[in-house]
Amino acid sequence: MRKAILELLRASRDNYISGEDIALKLDVSRTAVWKHIRELKNSGYKIESLPRSGYRLVETPDRLLPEIVAHGLDTNIIGSHIEYFDDVGSTNVEAKKLAAQGTADGTIVVSETQHSGQGRLDRSFFSPQGGIWFSVILRPSFLPREAPKSTLMAAVAVTEAMHQFGLPAGIKWPNDILYQGKKLVGISTEMNAEIDRVNYVVIGIGINAMVQPEAFPEDIRDKAGSMSMFIGDFDRIAFFQQVIRNLEKLYLEVRGQGFDQVLDQWRQLSVTLGEEVNVIGIKETFAGRAVDIAEDGALLIDTGNEVRKVYAGDVSIRPRQH
Repeated sequence: MRKAILELLRASRDNYISGEDIALKLDVSRTAVWKHIRELKNSGYKIESLPRSGYRLVETPDRLLPEIVAHGLDTNIIGSHIEYFDDVGSTNVEAKKLAAQGTADGTIVVSETQHSGQGRLDRSFFSPQGGIWFSVILRPSFLPREAPKSTLMAAVAVTEAMHQFGLPAGIKWPNDILYQGKKLVGISTEMNAEIDRVNYVVIGIGINAMVQPEAFPEDIRDKAGSMSMFIGDFDRIAFFQQVIRNLEKLYLEVRGQGFDQVLDQWRQLSVTLGEEVNVIGIKETFAGRAVDIAEDGALLIDTGNEVRKVYAGDVSIRPRQH
């Protein structure tokens, strides 16, 4: 009902629409309309009320509410259902609960803040106000061995959205998005699968969109940044919508043609390939040049003696010698 009332308010543009007209169009009482208008105002919508004229939508809040994100989104899978929180421990945890209950392919769980956000390797992920913290539930037809490449797909979708908004960021293998050495995005992927089929994949994406510099803890302030530090204020909702559109486009491509195109796009956006890197694995540390990404998503490192595949661990780019 809230969504239907919002659509009527939007359709009337700068004109007022009476409570009686809304009630007639939606076949509800005027009291019900008034209650929903009050709820919308409490959610942050600025709605003018004028006796004998009705209601006029003046401003929508900068909140990632489902009815705001879905308006004009025009996707068929990703974002078909959106679960919203003001604050949550972890969107990935909530997404896994929904996935286990059978929620639809493409469901999104989004929160304004997280107080127990998790990144790769069970690290905590700083998730304050002003970011975009969300998880996407996918039910793909590809085999379990393909699922880890969903991280690369998500990285391409977000990085391309940044380029579309004027920020030429790049991807650091496997799941960080950087600009001028500052980490703007972290991505983690979890899977529930059987031997020959994926039950669901949950991709957690944390974007430092409009996080204020002073909000970052001192221990990560020299490494982390937000988009607004480089491009100023921007429409956070419009950016989120663009990420969703990009992700749907890539997901449809992958379901129909596999990951080849995604891997090519990842290569073009990578800031890791061609660089001298240090690799810190679970059992060993070594160095070399990052030369390519394999078909299975592994990073290929030329150590000088051999080309090694890296599936997990930390890869840091070594400063260039001048």
